[in-house]
Amino acid sequence: MTPGPKNLITDVAGLRVGNAQDETLKSGATVVVGDAPFTASVHVMGGAPGTRETDLLAPDKSVAAVDALVLSGGSSFGLDACSGVVDGLRKDGRGFAVGPAKIPLVPGAILFDLLNGGEKAWDENPYRALGRAAYDDAATDFDIGTVGAGTGALTAMMKGGLGSASLVLPDGSTVGALVAANPVGAVTTPGDRHFYAAPFEMDNEFGGHGPDPASSLGLSRDSRKVQAMSPRENTTIAIVATDATLSKAECQRIAVAAHDGIGRATVPAHTPMDGDLVFALTTATRPQGDVALIGHAASLVLARAIARAVFAASPSPNDLLPCWSTLNA
Repeated sequence: MTPGPKNLITDVAGLRVGNAQDETLKSGATVVVGDAPFTASVHVMGGAPGTRETDLLAPDKSVAAVDALVLSGGSSFGLDACSGVVDGLRKDGRGFAVGPAKIPLVPGAILFDLLNGGEKAWDENPYRALGRAAYDDAATDFDIGTVGAGTGALTAMMKGGLGSASLVLPDGSTVGALVAANPVGAVTTPGDRHFYAAPFEMDNEFGGHGPDPASSLGLSRDSRKVQAMSPRENTTIAIVATDATLSKAECQRIAVAAHDGIGRATVPAHTPMDGDLVFALTTATRPQGDVALIGHAASLVLARAIARAVFAASPSPNDLLPCWSTLNA
């Protein structure tokens, strides 16, 4: 297995990603949209999720496909980013047909970034406009780091961000991940240099420093984030995707397996103060997939995407926490 040509979720053909952010707000939104509606499901393992329209992704629900998925900052305010994406889809004539009506279906999830030093005293919720701008920005090439839903993200010890990674499997199918990493836990080991996800790194994609040679890792509870703000400013939200054909129930199993990637890259993970959530989707443009292998690959690309998010984060005015690049300059 090797990374795809872009090492992004858009190595899954037919997917586009759009980002929009407000540097003063220190927040933003990210959308994944397909050339056609796609089958998707979801699994939540964090204790404090914030979601929109995720119930319809359960395997027993009648909706067969959705038009887009949204990741956003802003806590509950950020759920309105989905409305902006709905506006864009409606303008483009897309949506679930009910007689002459077309209803765009856009599930989404949010992370909490309301206390990160950005200006939050708005008169009108900004997230609908951010969602529409992200939709209008959607393309196969996109930036990672301090962009989109990862703009205001923070890990325990440093800035988080938006990350992505991919793998091409032996049968030619592709698996990709997109993540906004804002966890309670740390993504780097004590000392701020080595990533917990280092054993899974490919092609020096987050610095090539290798695993931490120290033992007894994972015991430290140090957190610059807790010292700077509320311990509830958290959540890792992600999307994993493949072009292999899967049922909605199989997509849910892929989402479950992908959560292992959060646990491999973040210590601790899935806490009561996180809203950890993974969407899984298929564009179904290739033959039936190997669910066990795709689930394993999804966990690997998600772990790598989390580390890439932190590695690519860039400094901004009024930051509460440093970037990995600043700490390791």
